[in-house]
Amino acid sequence: MKFLHTMVRVKDLDESIDFFTNKLGLIETKRKDYEEGRFTLLYLATAPGEPEVELTYNWDQESAYSEGRNFGHLAFSVENIYDYCQMLIDKGVTILRPPRDGHMAFIRTPDQISIELLQEGETLPIQEPWASMENKGTW
Repeated sequence: MKFLHTMVRVKDLDESIDFFTNKLGLIETKRKDYEEGRFTLLYLATAPGEPEVELTYNWDQESAYSEGRNFGHLAFSVENIYDYCQMLIDKGVTILRPPRDGHMAFIRTPDQISIELLQEGETLPIQEPWASMENKGTW
């Protein structure tokens, strides 16, 4: 398993970019606007290839995020998402968002911190029983 990023939601993208780049010295590694979902994801790191901070900016915010709600999740890549999720189930961990797509799953810590698991490299072919599993909750 490899640590990838941690996600935080931001109210003002320009202000956050200024803080993380000009004040902390991080560099922008990638950015993507999602027109349909009306949000922007911006990734920053100390150097290319290093773990990142993912800033999530929702374009149509009705109000500021409450404290605690602005922290999103931790993300890790795994060699085989199906095998890794099965290993977690065998250890008693509930998979909240199963890897139905062969690419992504979500679990939570005992303190309810979301953890995103991402397939390393190419998405795996869709497999049963994962394809028909339902979400156990929200992440």
